[in-house]
Amino acid sequence: MSRRVVALGLASLVLTAVAALVGPSLAGAQGDFILWQLRVPRVLVGALVGGTLGLVGACFQTLFANPLASESTVGTTAGATLGALAALALALPGGFPTVFACSCLGAGLASVAVTLVAGSGRATMGDVLLAGITVTVATGALSVGLQYLSDSRALVAASRWALGQLPQVGYDGVLVLAPVTVPCWLLLLTRTRALQTFTFGEELAESRGVNVPSLRRLVLAVGSLGVGACVAWCGPIAFVGLIVPHVVRRMVGAELRRVLPLSLLSGAAFLVLCDALSRSLSPGRELPVGVVTAALGAPGLVLLLLRTRRSAAA
Repeated sequence: MSRRVVALGLASLVLTAVAALVGPSLAGAQGDFILWQLRVPRVLVGALVGGTLGLVGACFQTLFANPLASESTVGTTAGATLGALAALALALPGGFPTVFACSCLGAGLASVAVTLVAGSGRATMGDVLLAGITVTVATGALSVGLQYLSDSRALVAASRWALGQLPQVGYDGVLVLAPVTVPCWLLLLTRTRALQTFTFGEELAESRGVNVPSLRRLVLAVGSLGVGACVAWCGPIAFVGLIVPHVVRRMVGAELRRVLPLSLLSGAAFLVLCDALSRSLSPGRELPVGVVTAALGAPGLVLLLLRTRRSAAA
């Protein structure tokens, strides 16, 4: 098992680094500019975003005791998208700080709404997933309404942003996201032991000294902050936090001291590779990375639902 942990971690790091070399060959001053000012910043931002989504997804699945929970299925991404779109479509003053604040607020409100259902004590796995779908649909409808009411210039900007993209010129994205996402990683990783105890049930966790309400608030707040920052900068990128933790668990088991850090590394590698694929599918043009992750994640979600139903039937 330890060999698998090391192999998966090293593979994630290598694939993340190699992704910067995907594309036409580079030579001369123009090649240096493309590599160091376009591709490397893009890979770094992709790693920050993918790592955050993978780690938050693994934490949410533990917190909700639901293998289908993630930032995209419990409404956190949709709430962040609505908040950021409100700032973009209405052309609110303040630039990125305003978009970031609205995105985090929307993510937090959506997460709290689903948490109230999950914490009722009577909610089944399907109830939590249904609550997340309801929040996602409702916020999606509001997002469309906001775009309808906005002017044409704001509408174009909001529509392109809503597809989820990673293009970067320079390192502004890294400088903006790293001070938010890296502390979120550290805070969530330091709660690994408490989350592991939480997997055995709230009563047992409380008997072992875990402050369950405080743990739930912290994970939701930190997860919403990290997702909100990623959505504010790159737009909504779905399914990373749903698929990656499941792949990691199948490879290294369910122990969180392995699952959480490897979900972070694997999420970074997965998103960076999806972005490299989006740049390579059509020479001269590129798909938004959010389209690629959705295309890969939607079938994965169906497979997870079928597997969960078979497990429940058995």
